[in-house]
Amino acid sequence: MDISPKKELLRFLSEDIQRGDITSALLSNQKIKAKIISRQQGIVAGIRFAKNIFQLKGCTVRIFTKDGSRLKANQTVLQVSGNTKSVLSCERTVLNLVSRMSGIATQTNYLVSQIKKYSKKTNLYSTRKTAPGLRYFDKEAVIIGGGHKHRMALDDMIMIKDNHLLLSNSMEDIIKKARKKHKQVEVEVENQRDAVLAAKYGATIVMLDNFSPVQIKKTIIALQKKKLRNKVKLEASGGINFKNISAYAKTGVDMISVGSITNSVKGLDLSLEVYPQPKK
Repeated sequence: MDISPKKELLRFLSEDIQRGDITSALLSNQKIKAKIISRQQGIVAGIRFAKNIFQLKGCTVRIFTKDGSRLKANQTVLQVSGNTKSVLSCERTVLNLVSRMSGIATQTNYLVSQIKKYSKKTNLYSTRKTAPGLRYFDKEAVIIGGGHKHRMALDDMIMIKDNHLLLSNSMEDIIKKARKKHKQVEVEVENQRDAVLAAKYGATIVMLDNFSPVQIKKTIIALQKKKLRNKVKLEASGGINFKNISAYAKTGVDMISVGSITNSVKGLDLSLEVYPQPKK
């Protein structure tokens, strides 16, 4: 995915500042220091982007923790120095981005920990269910939390889903067309029969959509009987959450994808506290 983080950060700032911070303009533009504090425990993510945003406005940043670190409540994340207008004009953009990314990283980290209790080989993947314009940052947060990106965009890998199958001549036909040009081909299926057929026709990844853990285990047995299990990776997807992810990890799938880590984000509670410095 061709993206310039710096351009995106400039866009975020411009979106918030527009023609200027008219409230901060009421203040004397003295030199100040401020710190970002975590109000709750969690995994921090987006620190380098916070630094970049402040630097775009000429501020100096001192970082006290790195991306992926586990924060305690009331822990200082970073300190920023700059003039009043610069620091305050960046405040909300920085907090919004770091809060969102840290929320994603925290959720991801928890789900990964639940998976690894039962299966060392199974990995957690994000989906394309991200906020428009934020995918790069959402996916980075997933990585920081210990998960995997999956596809960043439609041109990354073939993924044949229900509508593709509906509009194609047949599952066999579309898979064989895909395999002529692409090494990796994923096929979404909704039942055991189609899972076996997808593997038989050459899919390299079979997504088991909305399968229960029991259905997944039965599908794995069916693939083993056909000597197809070792030819494909199996991905569990749909309806997987904090409460049931352990049951899915126990099935022996290779991949578990969870859309909620990026489309139902609960941001980490962060705040910026500022304190004026004596004038020289």
